Amino acid sequence: MNSSKGGSNTGNLVDTLMEELNCETVFTLPVLGGISESVVVTWIIMAVLVLLSIVLVRNLRVENPGKVQLALEAGIGWAQDFFEGIIGKENRRYIPYLITVLLYLAFSNTIAPLFGFKPPTKDLNVTAGLAIMSMCLIEYSGIHKNGLKHWVKHFAQPVPVVAPIMILEVIIRPLSLCMRLFGNMLAGFVVMELLKTIVPLIIPIPVSFYFDIFDGLLQAYVFVFLTGLFMNEEME
Repeated sequence: MNSSKGGSNTGNLVDTLMEELNCETVFTLPVLGGISESVVVTWIIMAVLVLLSIVLVRNLRVENPGKVQLALEAGIGWAQDFFEGIIGKENRRYIPYLITVLLYLAFSNTIAPLFGFKPPTKDLNVTAGLAIMSMCLIEYSGIHKNGLKHWVKHFAQPVPVVAPIMILEVIIRPLSLCMRLFGNMLAGFVVMELLKTIVPLIIPIPVSFYFDIFDGLLQAYVFVFLTGLFMNEEME
């Protein structure tokens, strides 16, 4: 009987996991076709970020700035200093993109406990898309800094025999970014479901705060940190 109960719990976990990974089609557009839930939630996050950007930067003042303005300036200042420490002040042109990705991932990874939406980062297509964009930016930064000729030659340094490995690294970087983000978000969900199954309801509350909020913010930080680190390596 215990074995049957254990099998039932495992089956329920598998069903819940498959339901969580299933990206349902919300509606269909004539040109784009089926629009998945992760795309719709991404559109909502984009709209919220745009609206917040418009509302929060209204009535900015040089003298006697308000508390909101001071908080925004402190946050942007911290982000700029953080990324400049990784990629250098001479490459600050890339910082707006990195901050945008950081904000998007922060909203995406914490939207489930706060608003009840399914995080877009639980869709492998979303994490793969972000990783591909980061890969393009990483390689572009190296080409822009050192020129196309140097970028091609660096694949054969220090000796030409390492060229296949260097080319493979270009593929491994976005794959690593993609699977790290997707895997950590999925792992957090699995751990929470297991805790809800085997322990009382009151126990998972602090753990839920860690996996749903802190770990989500941490994964956003790690994603952009590694992107900046790879960019720095490529430009060097």
